[in-house]
Amino acid sequence: VQLQASGGGLVQSGGSLRLSCAASGSILRIETMGWYRQAPGKQRELVASITSGGRTNYADSVKGRFTISRDNAKNTMYLQMNSLKPEDTAVYYCNVDKVRASRGTVKYDVWGQGTLVTVSS
Repeated sequence: VQLQASGGGLVQSGGSLRLSCAASGSILRIETMGWYRQAPGKQRELVASITSGGRTNYADSVKGRFTISRDNAKNTMYLQMNSLKPEDTAVYYCNVDKVRASRGTVKYDVWGQGTLVTVSS
């Protein structure tokens, strides 16, 4: 099972970006998916998460600006980021906490490679 994040880039303050995270492999079911970010010199932090049933959770700093969603049929998660601020600049990582694959395989805490988001002031 692998995660591939995409959609990062350079955007001006107030702009928007949409991140995608596609899971590949012989996947049967993905539990909670999440976006994390790590800014230079800071610890990685949770941005938003979404359960298999669609329940969402957001960091206070992004509430009202970011929207997380997922397409279970495509094993893909999205993060729509609006009203971006310079403090949103970070490498964004996607994560799944538990995934069931074929042949009874279960993997925990799977991470994607990260995509860089830079917001200029």
